[in-house]
Amino acid sequence: MFVCPRRRLRFFLTIIFHSAISAGVVASAQTAATAPAAQDNTAPAPPNTPSAQAPPQDDQGPTTIKVRTNEVNVVFIVTDKHGKRITGMKQADFRILDDNKPVEVRSFLSEANLPLQVGLLVDASNSVRDRFKFEQESAIEFLNQTVRPRYDQAFVVGFDSTPEVTQDFTDSAEKLAHGVKELRPGGGTAMFDALYFACRDKLVKQPQSGPTRRAIILLSDGDDNQSHVTREEAIEMAQRADAIVYTISTNISGTKKQGDKVLERIADATGGRAFFPFQLRNVADAFAEIQEELRSQYAVAYRPTEFKADGHFRTIEIVANDRKNFHVRARRGYYAPSK
Repeated sequence: MFVCPRRRLRFFLTIIFHSAISAGVVASAQTAATAPAAQDNTAPAPPNTPSAQAPPQDDQGPTTIKVRTNEVNVVFIVTDKHGKRITGMKQADFRILDDNKPVEVRSFLSEANLPLQVGLLVDASNSVRDRFKFEQESAIEFLNQTVRPRYDQAFVVGFDSTPEVTQDFTDSAEKLAHGVKELRPGGGTAMFDALYFACRDKLVKQPQSGPTRRAIILLSDGDDNQSHVTREEAIEMAQRADAIVYTISTNISGTKKQGDKVLERIADATGGRAFFPFQLRNVADAFAEIQEELRSQYAVAYRPTEFKADGHFRTIEIVANDRKNFHVRARRGYYAPSK
């Protein structure tokens, strides 16, 4: 049948016009379906939408709007008044405050067996030479028992006047043991620099595929004499890295010294624990207790109230409802991201 060319052109233009309108309606519906409800503490990124002058193509998926969740993850330990670890407690057994305000808890896990990112920092200065070999052996045993292949990762740093990575992140017990054996004592002590370096240049830069527990095990006598950063600057960097710091004193005098008080301050500020094994056999016991703590823990994720991305330090307070019988050990706070 013969069709007039002018009528044929009008027919095709009509089809194109209606197709463009239909595509626009579908794209609008998809965008509305995928965009989350607006919340006060979210900052949506600029949407990656097509130009208004050009309809979306058939091979393009729905528009996605990304939002900042501002979710805080905290891992903590609960003990009784004698220091014995307590397991099996529920979310309702705790009160959580962020900057002194109640929070919206998103998830709570009891005895969370999280993947580990562990840094072993060993004081290799002259002041620890007498028991250095025994501490190396205890550290190797700890890493052998703690780091699980294809699940956990650890690295080894020795320090005297400067930090030195003798083994980078790995899940190989053999490589970690070799890294510990490579340590040689000698020189001054720049402990704060080593902690700062391990957190900023190793932990912060190591990618995470999900919730992960970061920990530093620091062996030293605590007597720093050559660092360029201060104790509080090193603590701040550990907090920024979300790292809990366990300290093991190498002081064998039988009484706590000034360096031990420094180690206590670092551990307390990051939610860790300070050990003082005055006798050599107790070094292995300290490592064993750290290993148990890393596997027996609680993990909570929450959204802060009135959150501001201003880079300021925000306090965290997790308290057991039965404060008389239960003590919570967690990091004291975190630094909010900057805009």
